[in-house]
Amino acid sequence: MARSGARIRKFGLARLYLAPYIGYAGITWEKRPDARVTANIDDIIDNFSLLDEWDDRYRYVIELGRELAPLSEQDRTDTNKVQGCASQVWLATTVKPDGAGGPALHFVGDSDAHIVRGLIAILFAFYSGKNARDILNGDAVALFEGLGLREHLTPQRSNGFRSMVERIKSDARGALAAVA
Repeated sequence: MARSGARIRKFGLARLYLAPYIGYAGITWEKRPDARVTANIDDIIDNFSLLDEWDDRYRYVIELGRELAPLSEQDRTDTNKVQGCASQVWLATTVKPDGAGGPALHFVGDSDAHIVRGLIAILFAFYSGKNARDILNGDAVALFEGLGLREHLTPQRSNGFRSMVERIKSDARGALAAVA
């Protein structure tokens, strides 16, 4: 259930409406039909803090996953497949030069599991578009634990999350090595 008083939080081009009525925080999305929403990590953290019940947080993670841009068939390769995940997960990385900040990494991805798609969206909000050094210094596992995801997901999902983080960091190390 959401905290008392209706609150609206911006979520990219959409708005997250938290309706405070008994037993459930209704989540609806208002967006342009042609727009893909890119979540901002600060908004995700804020929205998590507004949701008191785990069921509502779980639904929110799934909604985040629904907003991921579709992954092209050409990116669904064995090379892009993340090892160590119970579900099928693909992460494709694009590296762009970013001047003095070093290479910047941008990610696209997908999974066959709704909750994992949401975890991917959280990781992309945390890492995508950042330079390789910032990615290597970022602690998505601490974020995962801070959001309460570790204690509410299966050990397999937690291990899969760690595998995705390691894959992203491996790509960042590779990008730094390529420019050294």
